[in-house]
Amino acid sequence: DVVRLITTRMPISSVGIRRLKLFVMMEIEDRDFLNTPPKKTVRFGGTVSNTLAKLQKGDTSDYELIKHQLSDPDIKDAQIISWLQEFRTCVTQLGKDHEQLIYVVLKLPWLGRSQAVVEEYLAFLSNLVSAQTVYLRACLRMVVSNFAPKRIRIQEGNVDISDSDDEDENLPRTFDQCHQALQLIARYVPSTSRFLMPILSDKFPFVQKSSRTLECYVHNLLRVSVYIPDLRRDILELIISKMLTLDVSAPRSEIEEVESGAQQDANGVSQDDCLFDMDEEEDSPLDSSRPDRAVMVHPVAERLDTMMTVLLSYIKDICHVNGSLDIEKTKALYRDLLSVFDKVVLPTHASCHVQYYMFYLCSFRLGLAEAFLDHLWKMLQAPNQPPVLRQAAAGYMGSFMARAKFLPVSTVKACLDLLVPWLHLYINSQDSGSKAFCDVNLHGPFYTACQAVFYTLIFRHNSILEGNMKKGLAYLQGLNLERIVMCQLNPLRVCLPAVTNMFAAITRKYQLVFCYTIIERNNRNLLPVVSCSTGGSSVSTNTNPLDTFFPFDPYLLKSLVSSENILYHFDLVSQGSMEEEDDFLHGDSVVDMTPGSYDSHLHSPRSVGSPPVSFLQRPF
Repeated sequence: DVVRLITTRMPISSVGIRRLKLFVMMEIEDRDFLNTPPKKTVRFGGTVSNTLAKLQKGDTSDYELIKHQLSDPDIKDAQIISWLQEFRTCVTQLGKDHEQLIYVVLKLPWLGRSQAVVEEYLAFLSNLVSAQTVYLRACLRMVVSNFAPKRIRIQEGNVDISDSDDEDENLPRTFDQCHQALQLIARYVPSTSRFLMPILSDKFPFVQKSSRTLECYVHNLLRVSVYIPDLRRDILELIISKMLTLDVSAPRSEIEEVESGAQQDANGVSQDDCLFDMDEEEDSPLDSSRPDRAVMVHPVAERLDTMMTVLLSYIKDICHVNGSLDIEKTKALYRDLLSVFDKVVLPTHASCHVQYYMFYLCSFRLGLAEAFLDHLWKMLQAPNQPPVLRQAAAGYMGSFMARAKFLPVSTVKACLDLLVPWLHLYINSQDSGSKAFCDVNLHGPFYTACQAVFYTLIFRHNSILEGNMKKGLAYLQGLNLERIVMCQLNPLRVCLPAVTNMFAAITRKYQLVFCYTIIERNNRNLLPVVSCSTGGSSVSTNTNPLDTFFPFDPYLLKSLVSSENILYHFDLVSQGSMEEEDDFLHGDSVVDMTPGSYDSHLHSPRSVGSPPVSFLQRPF
């Protein structure tokens, strides 16, 4: 090292180099390493302070030499400490003119070094941002760039492969040191949060990066939200937006096809063998308790699964203190997550999994679930909201009431007591007017609310009727569903066929409504729907005019399913219970579908468990 540094500083003949090497070897051989303390670190050029003074006079030689020595990939801990101590003594002189030198210092490999190096570097950072706030962004970028595993080059044959160093065992320590640095900067510069958020967004890894890279970065972002709470809402919005990008690019049908095909291949079963095998065996290859089933085969689903696990673990740990729910912390987090839901989740069509963070949070306390339903209800009936958001709110409301097992029947009935009268009032306002015809553009929120009611009754009618059949039937009859079905707006024409048919079968059984005449008439008409908002004669044919979805349909991602602690409220569908209550449907000429088969027709039911590992203690 000495020879290399000297020869780069001044020209020396080959004979001179050999003599220099001989001199160095003699010095090494004469030294008693066991009994002699380490010699002073070898350095070239003057002190940093003198070098800066020379630079002002136009002499750049020592300045360039310092940058060269700081860039040495083999720089030792003692050298780093020595340099940093000097820089701290003259930090007030390191203005904007010396940004190249500061950028070299910020690239020093301080992470994972000895504790002495880390402490000295943190002291330098605090001095720098305090005296020279012009470097705040550079310091923040340096820290945040270490929130994900570094990229390394792997040589395979003659090909260089760049990949993340996911197996670095020092990652936990590295991340801890990064957060220590960030907290220190935030302490000395109160405006840190204003400059930090754009950097966190800019440094977010591309969503096609490895699951490990995304996991580390998301985990570190959420850690930042713990000690810089002003950024929590923005951080949650950033993370959830990125997750939605993955979610909408992995349709439910595609995930099911890939996972099913992989499991059949793994078990040596062909598609033909399973085509008519409809029974669910106890020792099924879908058994999520097996560790080897915890990884998704679908690459996008695997990334999303990893990020969802981190997010739900964070929610659980923030809301619970020593195993007990902290009401105030939970309410504060609910407000932040609801704001993100309104801004990015609700307007997003056909997301399958991300919205479950609200489902999970609401499961902690009935009051949260009721507040969420009340929020959706207010949005549905607000005429100043865009129709697409009102329709989405109705879809979420119906799906939540249908699927959330932790909701008592009293809450479901209270919601129906809001929705159904609203539908009747809407019919009153339209039946005698000039717009009393089937038009999705004109009456979209009405049709979505109808579908929400039908969908809720499909899944919750049994809980309404059980215990006191007479009282339950009286309640359902009091809803006057027949008037809704028979009105001129004709909701059965617009609602999804699977929902319409299932609703018709259930209401026929209990003699509430007779829907089949209307369904058959609609089928003969091939569902022509007026598409212009002013009426007229413009008509289009559409077999599925209500372009909607059920946001809390069964969860497909596996990491939470494979958790040991499977939560009751995430067990969305019980196959067996449906068969007992709907034997009347078997062999039906119009509808040959039970609520259980309804799910199997659209989706594969699965269960979701609570996050298996505490967020703040989650190992890397």
